Amino acid sequence: MKKIELKIGGMSCVNCANSIAKSALKIPGIKSANIDFNTHCGIFEYEKDADIQALKDKIIKLGFSIAKSQNELEIAQQKELKSIKTKFIICTIISVILMWIEMGGYDLKIVMIILASIGVFYCGFGFYSHAIKSLKERNYDMNVLIFLGTFCAFCYSIFATIFHNQIPTNLNYLYFSGATMILSFVLLGRYLESKAKALALSHLKSLMDLSPTKAFIVTSDGSTKEIEANRLKIGDIVLVKTGSIIPCDGVITNGGAEIDTSAINGESMPVYRSVAQEVYSGTLVCNGHILIKVSKNPDSTLLSQISKLIQTAASKKLAISKLADKAANIFVPSVVGVAVVTLLAWMSVNMPFQGILSAICVLIISCPCALGLATPIAVVCAISLALKHSILIKNPSALEQFSNLKFAVFDKTGTITTGDISVIETNLNQESLSLVANISALSSHPISKAIAQHAKELIDTKFQTKFEYISGLGIKGNNILIGSERLLNLNKIFIDESKKAVIEQKMDIGYGVILVAINGEFSGYIAISDTIKPEAKEIIKSLKSQNITPVILSGDSHKISNLVAKELDIDMVYSEVLPQQKYEIIENLKQSGKVAFIADGINDAAALRAADISIAMNSGSDLAKNSADIILMRNNLNGVLKTLNLAQKSSTTIKQNLIWAFGYNALCIPVAAGVLEPHFGIHLTPMWAAFAMSLSSISVVLNSLRLKLSKI
Repeated sequence: MKKIELKIGGMSCVNCANSIAKSALKIPGIKSANIDFNTHCGIFEYEKDADIQALKDKIIKLGFSIAKSQNELEIAQQKELKSIKTKFIICTIISVILMWIEMGGYDLKIVMIILASIGVFYCGFGFYSHAIKSLKERNYDMNVLIFLGTFCAFCYSIFATIFHNQIPTNLNYLYFSGATMILSFVLLGRYLESKAKALALSHLKSLMDLSPTKAFIVTSDGSTKEIEANRLKIGDIVLVKTGSIIPCDGVITNGGAEIDTSAINGESMPVYRSVAQEVYSGTLVCNGHILIKVSKNPDSTLLSQISKLIQTAASKKLAISKLADKAANIFVPSVVGVAVVTLLAWMSVNMPFQGILSAICVLIISCPCALGLATPIAVVCAISLALKHSILIKNPSALEQFSNLKFAVFDKTGTITTGDISVIETNLNQESLSLVANISALSSHPISKAIAQHAKELIDTKFQTKFEYISGLGIKGNNILIGSERLLNLNKIFIDESKKAVIEQKMDIGYGVILVAINGEFSGYIAISDTIKPEAKEIIKSLKSQNITPVILSGDSHKISNLVAKELDIDMVYSEVLPQQKYEIIENLKQSGKVAFIADGINDAAALRAADISIAMNSGSDLAKNSADIILMRNNLNGVLKTLNLAQKSSTTIKQNLIWAFGYNALCIPVAAGVLEPHFGIHLTPMWAAFAMSLSSISVVLNSLRLKLSKI
């Protein structure tokens, strides 16, 4: 069984994704089709003899496009968004002009026909095209109702314009503005949805940009040669120097360096790697130079695996079809059936024009403006309210997932903690601390910066001295050593057992410990750690009160992760995990309930895509932010609770809107069909049907606007 991934453009709703999957499975040899409406990515499993070109042709025949690259897909989506916006503006202007002409009774029929034709056939072309192709595939979506309602109203108006003498006076009305107004409302809904989706397609591009495009290989004669990183082969020897990003997965054959591995395992501090140890593509050499023997092909590196995990998670995490879309395949044929029955019933009593108008009324009054706007308008109001609280909601469907949330999983570094190394305590006297701080101020190492910041009032800006940075060990200066116990031992400075016991105690509770020796004698230690965000404890307590289980999921050490968990009273802790393991843990937790993952690192991207709800910190990596549904702009965990509250309120509003929209249809369709005409003399004209449809939409909008006044 083989797989192929296609980047599909032109999908405007979840039903589009369903239509592609349904049609693809009809092609011989295609065994599965997972289409993600959010990322516009389709993953198809097929047998060897399957006709892939037939699959591509079918997708194009349905009215969609296939992009060759992520960049091409993004460009196409931006063009589509701009086109929808332009058509909405044009259609709205045309609708206003037509309403003015109709209500004023002006004799401008030719002008009305021309304007209505532009509105219906240009602005509504996308709906019409998809509707016709959907009908051919027997996939009845909302485009079909939009097409039938507006086209019939337009055709009746043309007939009434040309043959007005043959239509009873009480039925002789024009509905050009009704047709274009319907399209304006639906275009607005499509634009609002497309705008929200447009931000969610750049995560794969960001991931690929992380790895360098060039690499320096060592040739057989010992010289170096620059080549494209994607041309590296297993066994090549690559040279990487200070400040460079490692372009491959491999094993160090010579040298040593401190490497920032946060992109892979979330480790908050650089780690020292030397001969025989493995390194990964995308990690940064902070200090030192190394020779690496390539152990994996470019398409098999850990970064590539993360990319594949993101795509796999995306294909599984299909957006929940909105109630209106779920009901479409039943609702649309039912409405068409009611319209046909209505026409035949009136024709049977020799009232064909009444039958035509009643059938059009059924189509127009049931046209899915309220259904189409029920969710997007509420979502836009929710997004607007969220922005007031510095919360950016990129994927609105995530709000629906908060219902029955079971686990809130937190990355540690940069999420629960500040992500900045700081000094927790020291037993150095002021004179010694001053000397250490002044030397640290001359270094760019993260630990040196933390020490300098802690004792900034002791720093002399004129202080100058020579010192040597020893990669993986620390700093060696005139009569001073700052670093690890190994650095001190190599310089024949040993610590007595009582002092060593205190240091080990600090390390046991998760602190990093920097040792200091001055004039050949041990002087003391500096304990460092990543600090917990001040609001974290209250957030965890609040989540527990709502029966949501907090979990820590971190690449940091067991000691440090457990220290943070103990401080916050979190029982479930996963530590020292790689990106694949984070992804797997999220998938396993999902077996027991819905999972929200709050993180900030590049290494969290795949797990973010796997989670039911993904939340990223604004201070995090671009990849994490692009992979997330929601971004907390202030980097404050209070945003998690605010988003949870907002989700509950928006869910209630959406349900109210849908109940109203469906209730409205259930009540108005029989009236439009004319059931009240025989006994009460009450019947609707398409004009009043369009007005009732508009009133329904306005009611939905007004109900949604209440969200803007809510407190979260």
